[in-house]
Amino acid sequence: MKGAGSAIVEVKIPFNLAGGIREYHPAVWPGLALQWKDKHLLLELPAAADGLSSAFYGGGMNRLQRAVNLYVDRNYECSDPVQDMENKLRDWGYPLSGCAGLMTAVPLEHAAVAEEDTGSAGIFVCVTAAAGNAARSGVERNVLAVYRPGTINIMLCIDGRLTPAAMVNAVQTAVEAKAAALADLGITDPENGLIATGTTTDAIVLAVSQSGRYSAEHVYAGTATDLGGAIGRLIYSAVTGSLLSVQARRDS
Repeated sequence: MKGAGSAIVEVKIPFNLAGGIREYHPAVWPGLALQWKDKHLLLELPAAADGLSSAFYGGGMNRLQRAVNLYVDRNYECSDPVQDMENKLRDWGYPLSGCAGLMTAVPLEHAAVAEEDTGSAGIFVCVTAAAGNAARSGVERNVLAVYRPGTINIMLCIDGRLTPAAMVNAVQTAVEAKAAALADLGITDPENGLIATGTTTDAIVLAVSQSGRYSAEHVYAGTATDLGGAIGRLIYSAVTGSLLSVQARRDS
């Protein structure tokens, strides 16, 4: 993996079990908390938010109170991930409703976070990323008949007001930034040698507070907007940060 250029924004690898650091509280969304718990990251929102996600559990458009990124072994038997996640949520005592569930084979200490206040929204992202099953969209390739745990999982949280169309636009911008990060790191699809645009099982969760803390309502979130520009910078940097953290551990 080739190194990327200098970071566009500050990226943190926040968790350190040896140092007892298991929580991160972003400044841009008061009350939001990210915690490293038993084999999962828990993103807890201070109040129910509008959600849009590709999560296998609780995905789609709904109201979200939390998101869970569950660590599973690469040999995880994945015949019923929805039931497996539901069982875990019950074990942990989390309500089943209002939760988006993701799975990752990336060790959770490689989670990367970044945040920015644009003046019209507060944006926080958390990414767990590895490129072992990198893939390029738009070409023929082998397909998976069953679910596999995602290798680039993105949690994108926006304290601000967005229309439904702007929420979709925010996801589009985030995915474009992810693909740009992979391209700049020189990550390729092993089946064809072409630059990868993601991995075969990526997932994203978007949560939007719709609070009145900022007066603006965003109707666009593309790269020409302040909101979209910030989303792109944060996602690009966090994806890069998590991937380089994984690489550094592998090379050490």
